[in-house]
Amino acid sequence: SAVPASEELILRALKDLGDTELKEFKWYLQKSEVLGDFPIIPKSRIDKADRTDTVDQMIQTYCESTLEVTKKVLRKLERNDLVQVLAGQNGEPMSGMWINHFWKTAKPEKTIRYDDIFKSHSRTGKPIKMVMTTGMAGIGKTVLTQKFTQNWAEDKANQDFHFTFPLSFRELNAVKDKKFKLVELIQQFFPETREVDISNSKEFRVIVILDGLDESRLPLDFINNKKVTDPKESAPVDVLLTSIIQGTLLPSANIWITTRPSAASQIPAKHVDLVTEVAGFNHAEKLQYFRKKYKDDKLVSKIMPYINASQSLKTLCNMPVCCWITATVLEDLLKNREEEELPKTLAELYIRFLLVQFRQKAVTEAETQWNPSCKEKILALGKLAFEQLEKGNLVFDQSDLRASGINIKSVSVFTGMFPEIFKEEGEQDQATVFCFTHLSVQEFLAALRKSNPYNTAVDKALQSPKGDLDMFLRFLLGLLVPSSQSLLKGLVKETENNTQVIQEAIKYIKDKLDAELPTEQSINLLYCLNELNDNSLVEEIQKFMSSGRLTVDKLSSAQWSALVFILLAEKEMDMFDLKTYSSSEEAFMRLTIFLSSFLFSLSACDLSQKGIEVLSSVLSSQDSILKELDLSYNNLGDAGVGQLAVGLESTNCSLETLRLSGCKLTWRGCDTLAAIISSQCSLRELDVSNNDLMDSGLQSLSGGLENPQCKLETLRSVTEEGCHYLVTALNVNPSHLRELDLSYNNPGHTGVSLLSSGVKHKMCRLETLKYETGNNFKFVQVRGFNICQSAQITFKPFQFISLIKQSSAEKL
Repeated sequence: SAVPASEELILRALKDLGDTELKEFKWYLQKSEVLGDFPIIPKSRIDKADRTDTVDQMIQTYCESTLEVTKKVLRKLERNDLVQVLAGQNGEPMSGMWINHFWKTAKPEKTIRYDDIFKSHSRTGKPIKMVMTTGMAGIGKTVLTQKFTQNWAEDKANQDFHFTFPLSFRELNAVKDKKFKLVELIQQFFPETREVDISNSKEFRVIVILDGLDESRLPLDFINNKKVTDPKESAPVDVLLTSIIQGTLLPSANIWITTRPSAASQIPAKHVDLVTEVAGFNHAEKLQYFRKKYKDDKLVSKIMPYINASQSLKTLCNMPVCCWITATVLEDLLKNREEEELPKTLAELYIRFLLVQFRQKAVTEAETQWNPSCKEKILALGKLAFEQLEKGNLVFDQSDLRASGINIKSVSVFTGMFPEIFKEEGEQDQATVFCFTHLSVQEFLAALRKSNPYNTAVDKALQSPKGDLDMFLRFLLGLLVPSSQSLLKGLVKETENNTQVIQEAIKYIKDKLDAELPTEQSINLLYCLNELNDNSLVEEIQKFMSSGRLTVDKLSSAQWSALVFILLAEKEMDMFDLKTYSSSEEAFMRLTIFLSSFLFSLSACDLSQKGIEVLSSVLSSQDSILKELDLSYNNLGDAGVGQLAVGLESTNCSLETLRLSGCKLTWRGCDTLAAIISSQCSLRELDVSNNDLMDSGLQSLSGGLENPQCKLETLRSVTEEGCHYLVTALNVNPSHLRELDLSYNNPGHTGVSLLSSGVKHKMCRLETLKYETGNNFKFVQVRGFNICQSAQITFKPFQFISLIKQSSAEKL
């Protein structure tokens, strides 16, 4: 039968389908011409089935092929976004929406200058060809690509490239229905290249920048699209892009894609060599920004405490665009309106930003409230914003403007009155196009214009697989609160029975949080509650945490979401220990978001096959940064190590330390581990102590150590007979192992003597040999190293988390 992890993924995929789509999905399951060799499910069994019943019927009918059938039908529904998500079961990354690598709490693996992203090498040692850069909206991804291009154009960096072609998906959306040859597509946006045949990949080095994947309205169907190889062949823009990304067109080109994390899974992991994240401003950078902006230390001294006092605003100001908006609003309030309260929500911040724009154009101070002319223009822009947001359009032509009631002849009035909100984007096909200055501005104006019932808006946002409506929903709900209504008086109609509507909205959102939602959706709903000035869930959990009475085994789904929300807002964590919250698999499954931490302890957490499958998927995901993992005292057995091996052997895996002490491993598990350390995996330290490996198991591990590809530096566990195998291995491949820990094993005097004196290879790097005698641990000098110095340099027994039972640890 299908494994539990697959069942859960399929159910979540069906939850992302609307009711009409689900009806079509079930209809296709009855069509043999769609299913091919797979059997149909009779209408009597499927017609009235809900989502969970549908999954059960599919598992019963298709067994291990259920995943394949699900993807086949989803392609018929043109839901390739969900197909890409389910591809995570075949070694590709699961969507950030389901196993989250978006809300990173760990320190970055390393910092890379934007000018240097193509100068490093991938984990397999190959040159970087394709880079994907992720980050929240407004975090500065586009500015990063612009600075890269500018430095190249000014001969400051990357001069080994002949051409850099920065393309935005906004621009590409406008020509998505046209066909081009490769050269024609380039010339469409870069007419100055007409005299050059850039398709000659042997003569020219090219960088193609594809900015804003999350704004793409192209299918990007990597499975069914034709792979174009001839640069003179005409094809739709979508097909040309998938061919470039797959390397059949411009095979030597370097590619840089930027995106919000929720859309990253549209690009198959196998094509991406490096994933980077724009982390946004840290505290020092925020301070530097405001000092440059204001050039007034007194003003800065007032602003920074205000920002730091609000977790929501502090988080928002990680984004440069929100720093700019915040700076604009706070400067106006602190200089001109000190008696007015500073904004506490995202919606109020953007309302005041709109007010500042209006006041700057007002002729007299009496016009500070919305006048009829201004109101008409703002509402027209709001209509344009909402209608185009529904269509997924972020760039608008003249027909779009006319449909929203904007006269083409007077469009310059709009761009002149609100230059920080609405602007000309440039020309496409000799026609002027327009856009809002930032996607969040469009989302705000759309919410301002459209008074959707809150329940409908919440449901639509939850049905959006890429989170397209998350910010819109936050704005929409934030407009309900009295402070927002007061500021908008005269611009939009005041909500009737406002207090009752707010309480109903809060209850509706909390009911949704009590359902099993993906992490990112839960986080967004908690931000929505913050917009409604309701922080009761978060405050309840904070109270439990501060009192030491947090019993996670009894938490509701909503309370779990609040706990994750709080933990994500905490300062950077060096290590996440699940036992702090609960030693259970349920806690692990709910807190997988923290697997982005560098160090993760799952010691004694009673993990099952399902938990190991999820863990293996995380290890193999394209943006995995997990460095140390403690699985000690879980009943993994040899089968569990076999499941874990799938993730460990992935080229994406960056794990360096793995602790499997007391996991009921036998010699069979050692065969698997030997194969892992013989591969190009990144493991540097392996702990298999307190397992019944026998000498045959150590013989297998020693075989892995002999492999030239083995990078292992520290191994814990061996017996007297096993010492013979290790000595042989160290003489065959002497260049890596530095530390050997024989604690809680029985190497015997003979074994210790063998290892300390039998390692004769001049390249041997073994420095520390640790073993137990009586009630003491001893360190043995190996190959002339000073014992104390050697131990100090290489032996850090509790650097991560205690590996030895407390009673034994006290001996140290």
